[in-house]
Amino acid sequence: MPEQCITLIDQLIALRKAKGLSQKDLSVLCGMTQSVIARIESKKSTPTISTFSKIVSALGATLTVTNEARE
Repeated sequence: MPEQCITLIDQLIALRKAKGLSQKDLSVLCGMTQSVIARIESKKSTPTISTFSKIVSALGATLTVTNEARE
């Protein structure tokens, strides 16, 4: 799994926890199963951009690609 992906997952976990949401809460908000969220957070599954986008949106955040991430 690319380092940028790991970093993004870690940031999503931190944001989820800061909002006081459980994995189950987040799964309901983004229309996925809790097991999908758990596999992503444990880095056992690499999410697609579409999946990242759904999770980010459910957390009320935005996904921005920087020049650094494109290299």
